[in-house]
Amino acid sequence: MKILLLAGTGEATELARLLSNAGHDITSSLAGATRSPKALAGHVRSGGFGGDAGFAAWLDAHKPDLVIDATHPFAARVSLRSARICAETKVAYLQLLRPPWTVHSGKKQHEVASVAQARALVPAGAVVFLATGRQTLRSFAAFSDCRLICRQIDQPDGPFPFPNGEFRIGRPPFSVEDEVALFNELSVGWLIVKNAGGAASYSKIEAAERLGIPVIFLARPAQPDAERVSSVDGVMNWVACLADH
Repeated sequence: MKILLLAGTGEATELARLLSNAGHDITSSLAGATRSPKALAGHVRSGGFGGDAGFAAWLDAHKPDLVIDATHPFAARVSLRSARICAETKVAYLQLLRPPWTVHSGKKQHEVASVAQARALVPAGAVVFLATGRQTLRSFAAFSDCRLICRQIDQPDGPFPFPNGEFRIGRPPFSVEDEVALFNELSVGWLIVKNAGGAASYSKIEAAERLGIPVIFLARPAQPDAERVSSVDGVMNWVACLADH
């Protein structure tokens, strides 16, 4: 089958390999947010499609049999658009959405719907480690009385947007021991994460739990009403059934 894989996650990297090995014609699409992404099997395109019209035009020009959306759980705008346009153009669409992490309120963990709600929980003067990505940084302007530390993969293009913050550069995966050492070095008092789910990035949450650091989980945005599975195996089974028909 001819498949467009909306990539950018570890699951997408694994899917590109498995689907290519199974003989499918794979084109993986990356948003281009990371400067040196991991290599992907099959064909790779980088950069956006140019909005709704651009995505529809790409589908019309390349005519994939299936679009697999394996983007990040917080890339909701991409997922909602892709599902809608696939439905309009009658292209099969499948979303791979990993389960969210379970929030344990008894372990100093909180889930909130917005950064404003997170602000209400964090006291003035706290050292806050933001594991939320550089694209969300400006939404933390109200944390002006805290010290903010944001980790990202690539070197920043410019200075931290607020005088009370700094970047830390690092490429995952990170072990629990690595995270414990980092949090101790920085005197982290609060951890804020997107509830992305998955085992690969859970180490920072486990490290916070070991150290007694409160964790705030930003709840996921709304997802498309579409066919969905929660694992790479689920995708491979779904694709096999589709191919048989």
